Amino acid sequence: MNIKSLLLGSAAALAVVSGAQAADAIVAAEPEPMEYVRVCDAFGTGYFYIPGTETCLKISGYVRAQVNMYERTDGDFGWDMFTRGRLVVEAKNDSELGTIGSYIAMQAEGDADGETAGVYLDEAYITVGGFKVGYLYNYWDTGLAGETDDLGSNLLNSVGYEYTSDAFSFGVFVDELNKTYTSWDPAFDYYGGADSIGIEAQLSGTFGVATATLLGAYDFAAENGAVRAIVEAEVGPGTLGVAGVWSSGANAYYDLAEWTVAASYSAKLTDKLTLTPGAQYFWNYGHADVDGDFIGSNDAWAAGLTLDYALAEGLALKANVEYLDEGDLADDGEWSGFVRLQRSF
Repeated sequence: MNIKSLLLGSAAALAVVSGAQAADAIVAAEPEPMEYVRVCDAFGTGYFYIPGTETCLKISGYVRAQVNMYERTDGDFGWDMFTRGRLVVEAKNDSELGTIGSYIAMQAEGDADGETAGVYLDEAYITVGGFKVGYLYNYWDTGLAGETDDLGSNLLNSVGYEYTSDAFSFGVFVDELNKTYTSWDPAFDYYGGADSIGIEAQLSGTFGVATATLLGAYDFAAENGAVRAIVEAEVGPGTLGVAGVWSSGANAYYDLAEWTVAASYSAKLTDKLTLTPGAQYFWNYGHADVDGDFIGSNDAWAAGLTLDYALAEGLALKANVEYLDEGDLADDGEWSGFVRLQRSF
């Protein structure tokens, strides 16, 4: 072997070694283990941690298919079907300010003609400790069990504070009332102006098997308000509820009648079946006129029955039938009702 052959062999060996080392250098690193979703039980069932954060998230909602039935002016019955989808996203985390939460509910509906109302915001609000601000249903939206009573409802921008203990709660909210309500007469829109503000406060307490709630609200632009009381108690196999409302005149909170009383009894007959009869009577029924006064001395009444049946976990059937006699505002009373199938998750 001469010197030239030795040098060529050494160079070839170095090239092979260098190539092997270069190949080893570009081998991809092993993937890191995936961070699986962790259950968060600090705020109740259904929450999980957003990966990489200490924020807990909950996703819920429902799909509802419903057939509404009503009595037409010619005395015959008509019907209409609609379907609704609702998606709710809740997020909560602890902080030096207390629990910080957010709530977003989106909905969309389709009717029997294949048309859709489009996706719209139903509620969205922020909570920090006992403080709450955003677009939300207020205290007036809560009523008795069943579907018969009409005790008020508002969906509006609001800010307030709630204190809650085991047997006692109190809350006060300031509401924006701009365009919150249109009267029964399309010629008037009592609450459609700018800079309309209202205030509401609710006190609730539980005493043994009974819970009593007192709610008051005042509409500063209309210079009128309303007061509502609800008492519910466990009686026999169900819950008995009684409510009363007084309204001083036209206001955004309640002016369907000057006085009204309502009652319902939610009887849980089996683990799956609940029947709820209800009734309501109105004095000076009919939305207050543009001067803030109620229409004459017209009285009205309503009665109905609601059936709830749990078909399976997350699947429920609800049916309702009711009769409304509007007194002098209509020649005859009217029957109405619905059948609803709802899958909740």
